Amino acid sequence: FFRLSKYAQRLLDYYDQHPDAILPKSKRNEVIRFIEGGLSDLSITRTSFDWGVKLPQEIDDPKHVMYVWLDALMNYITALGYGGDEALMSYWPATVELIGKDILRFHAIYWPAFLMSLELPLPKHIAAHGWWTRNGEKMSKSKGNVIKPKEVADAYGLENFRYFMLREVPFGGDGDFSQKALIDRINSDLGNDLGNLLNRLIGMSGKYFEGSVTSHRVEKFYAQELRETKANIASLENYLSDIMLHRYLEDLWRPLSIANRAIDRYQPWNLMKEGKEEEAMALNGLIANILTQVAIMLHPIMPSTTQKIAAALGFEIGNAAWQKFIVKGELLDDFIIEKIPPLFPRIEEQLLIDPSPQEAPKAKEPKNAQESKETPQTQGIALIGIDQFFQTSLKIGRVVSGEEVPKSNKLLLLQVDIGEAMPRQIVAGIKEWYSLEELIGTQVCVVANLKPAKLMGLKSEGMLLAAKDGDGLCMIRPEKPKAVGTSIS
Repeated sequence: FFRLSKYAQRLLDYYDQHPDAILPKSKRNEVIRFIEGGLSDLSITRTSFDWGVKLPQEIDDPKHVMYVWLDALMNYITALGYGGDEALMSYWPATVELIGKDILRFHAIYWPAFLMSLELPLPKHIAAHGWWTRNGEKMSKSKGNVIKPKEVADAYGLENFRYFMLREVPFGGDGDFSQKALIDRINSDLGNDLGNLLNRLIGMSGKYFEGSVTSHRVEKFYAQELRETKANIASLENYLSDIMLHRYLEDLWRPLSIANRAIDRYQPWNLMKEGKEEEAMALNGLIANILTQVAIMLHPIMPSTTQKIAAALGFEIGNAAWQKFIVKGELLDDFIIEKIPPLFPRIEEQLLIDPSPQEAPKAKEPKNAQESKETPQTQGIALIGIDQFFQTSLKIGRVVSGEEVPKSNKLLLLQVDIGEAMPRQIVAGIKEWYSLEELIGTQVCVVANLKPAKLMGLKSEGMLLAAKDGDGLCMIRPEKPKAVGTSIS
């Protein structure tokens, strides 16, 4: 037996003095409650089977084998050479032991007590992660609902998959995996917020400044945006110590929102029309510097992607960049932006076939009970599959300017920002119900992947969604403001 009861108070004192020793904090509370309930001495041998590790020869008791949790946990230090190799001193204690939540008791009670008995330091953090489920159930081969991570990474990209895993679920909690959720993260967070921001910068720089980007006058025109970005970046380190990677990524995305809002607010195309070239160039510089800081902070999670961003922006990710742009807060030197392919091509449909849970056989319906599968609601409607639906790209847009179409009582010529380098030109037949004053500055829903068409000789690059009945027509709009370019699904 191991006298586990002897260490109860010592464990409680340790966890009181080291409140971040067990993460997340909810798991720490579980462990403390268990210890406070009383610890019994632990049997460290078994006689009910013979496949375990034998006892030392000097004990000479062939009926007993070692309790697996004593033997297995000791591997952490014996693998380092405990008892004879100085390498132990450089690698122990562990900074983080990452374990499943179902074995927390063994790692947070038994293991620390064993180490205390050996007078060895305890791991700095014991972090218990949750489970990924499918349709609310734990994955298992018997249920046929197992997701194979390598197949997902191969289909959707390793770094995209890693981002999803860290961003989707708070650490320590369970998460329900679905390809739809993964696709939404890739298309929205990575595609719209990050990738499209870089695309807009490349497009605006090429159109207006022959690819040239400068930080000159950024602080003059956009000091507030720089301050907000700096504050957001500075707060990120707090989340790392508590392994709150979902919050780390959530807050890392705030500077991207600052950048996208700045484009929407200041409208560089209008700045150029008004002759405010210096202000438009400074806006490009602001976007480039925000992307630089985000790329550096995102690098540990998406190294290949962020290296591509850095190459486009004319710098190398490394310690020197960290010191210059994050620690010292310096801005980019002048550079010529490099055109690169889109980082996150839009995914329109699932790339893998979902495993189907095992189902019990269904009883046959009586012949007289077999009726048409069409319901009154679907009769006469040509039904489509979900794959066909996702072929349509719907995005949030904002009307930035417009004019009436000469000799037309129905058409308006609108410029609609959907998060691309330049606004889309859309000819909309809504003049009978909306004036330009009512539309400019408002958000709309746009069909973004229609082939361009001509109406009264004017090119139209999309369509606005609206509903029309006997009472007239009304635009379909988001319930609350969303970033332009956000996908609708």
